[in-house]
Amino acid sequence: MPVITLPDGSVRAFDQALTIHDVAADIGPGLAKAALAGKVNDELHDTSWLIETDANLAIITARDEDGLEIIRHSCAHLLAQAVKELYPEAQVTIGPVIDDGFYYDFAFERPFTPEDLTAIEDKMAELAAADTPVSRQVMERDEAVTYFNNIGEAYKAKIIESIPSDEPLSLYSQGSFTDLCRGPHVPSTGCIKAFKLTKVAGAYWRGDANNEMLQRIYGTAWANKKELKAYLSRLEEAEKRDHRKVGKKLDLFHVQEEAPGMVFWHPRGWTVYTQIEQYMRTRQRAADYQEIRTPQLVDFSLWERSGHADKFGDDMFTLHIDDRDFAVKPMNCPCHVQVYNQGLKSYRDLPLRLAEFGSCHRNEPSGSLHGIMRVRGFTQDDAHIFCTEAQIQDEVATFITFLHDIYADFGFDEVIYCLSTRPEKRVGSDEEWDKAEKALAEALDAGQLPWQLLPGEGAFYGPKIEFSLKDCIGRVWQLGTIQVDFSMPGRLGAQYVAEDGSRQVPVMLHRAVLGSFERFIGILIEQYEGAFPSWLAPEQAVVLNITDNQADYCANVVETLKNKGFRVISDLRNEKIGFKIREHTIQRIPYLLVIGDREVESQTVAVRTREGEDLGSMTIESFAGHLEGDIKRRGRVVADD
Repeated sequence: MPVITLPDGSVRAFDQALTIHDVAADIGPGLAKAALAGKVNDELHDTSWLIETDANLAIITARDEDGLEIIRHSCAHLLAQAVKELYPEAQVTIGPVIDDGFYYDFAFERPFTPEDLTAIEDKMAELAAADTPVSRQVMERDEAVTYFNNIGEAYKAKIIESIPSDEPLSLYSQGSFTDLCRGPHVPSTGCIKAFKLTKVAGAYWRGDANNEMLQRIYGTAWANKKELKAYLSRLEEAEKRDHRKVGKKLDLFHVQEEAPGMVFWHPRGWTVYTQIEQYMRTRQRAADYQEIRTPQLVDFSLWERSGHADKFGDDMFTLHIDDRDFAVKPMNCPCHVQVYNQGLKSYRDLPLRLAEFGSCHRNEPSGSLHGIMRVRGFTQDDAHIFCTEAQIQDEVATFITFLHDIYADFGFDEVIYCLSTRPEKRVGSDEEWDKAEKALAEALDAGQLPWQLLPGEGAFYGPKIEFSLKDCIGRVWQLGTIQVDFSMPGRLGAQYVAEDGSRQVPVMLHRAVLGSFERFIGILIEQYEGAFPSWLAPEQAVVLNITDNQADYCANVVETLKNKGFRVISDLRNEKIGFKIREHTIQRIPYLLVIGDREVESQTVAVRTREGEDLGSMTIESFAGHLEGDIKRRGRVVADD
């Protein structure tokens, strides 16, 4: 006689065992129709799951985050079923849920075409409309291997062969299609109401470049057509803002095959880069950071002592010189400890804040490279704070305030906080991890900041707070971090003389605000669609003449504004003024200064914005004051008081 406790605290008693669907039906027919799964004692199960003992139960519908993930997982199976019905010779492999959607990898003799995707999507709609029940069965591993080999699914059989023989497997069937899956899944295909296939890409079997290439079909699925339409609109907007397209259009940078994962910065893009670097240098200096520079090439033994070789060895570029092994620096942390170690430090020297715009290289998989967002050569706004244990919370709180103010200057006001705790593979004692995790949680709580716990997501040497930003179209970007490290300083011999004269090991706080400059600039390009705030724009104003009669005055205006420290260019081509205005508007230059005979006579400029707003005539001094105010606002919508 199970007693079921629902999330609102209400209790329902039943005379016999019953399924999750039965409980939903007892609550009401509407809920029974909407139920996709149930969370029984915090574990997700299909609606057919039999509840035999007292339990806590939450009915999962499409409105729940878990429900949306179940829809997407089930949609991946619907995709595989459609492919098998249209192209029986195709073999299925894996089909997981990803952010905002799903994918499924197939082995097929020819590339899928756009016409194939349309046909597959139509078949998926047909299968969904059929409202075919989805059923689960349990099978022993060897039996499952035989089953999938017999139906010609060699890849699926190989996956199952890698699973321990004593682990029972669950298979899900819908119509003629059966797939290996942990589940849960929707009760029937009719629960899948809004989906879209988005693209095809190559993917290596098991993610290994030495294996055969498969075809990965991506898709998205949502609770209803309204949410799907909104998502597709966001995709369209994201495509328009793609930093690779905008970067090429605005002549900011390029990448090429001769240097995979490396960035060739053009003059306009490098101007943006250096403005950010100069800004960060000024902010860090004001916050008592001391800037340093450390080598690119370091003996491999240092990375072994720090623990990075064990954790990141496969991602490091290495070379052998003079019978020694070296690594190109993948991060800055161990090198900063070497700077700290030069000369014995006292407790009076702490906290010591060392910052570096550190050039790092990592051997990222070629398939993961993405414009300037994911590269092999990058620069971090990296810093390490050496402090005592008692100073941790104050340093973390100060850093959070520092980070908030910087993000606001770049136009980001919404920050998301996550606390990532100890991973399974880590260095340091549990006692050290307990202290580090507690210090970060207390710093977040002291600032009354809402945060989410991410168990097991910390760095191998310590827990961390991750700071993520939400951009103008709702995408979330993880950027800044601060990490508490009780382990690495001791491993690398760092000490200080405590107040009682004893030798102690300092705590090391790893922190970054922007992450990598390359990725952050990519985010800024997409946030602003290349229309950077005036303080960051490659050119802040362009002077345009109407006829050759104004050339000398235009040159005077440019020189005057440049002498005031502004980035100004001129366009004196023999072109119509409307053409020049359009061209420089497309180049996203904040201000267009038009000069005709009237402006020469009155010693003024006619000011237009790239948004098309006519600000009227101004003297050069008045415009300079206007631009200076705009620059001081940086990316903030409202000027500071």
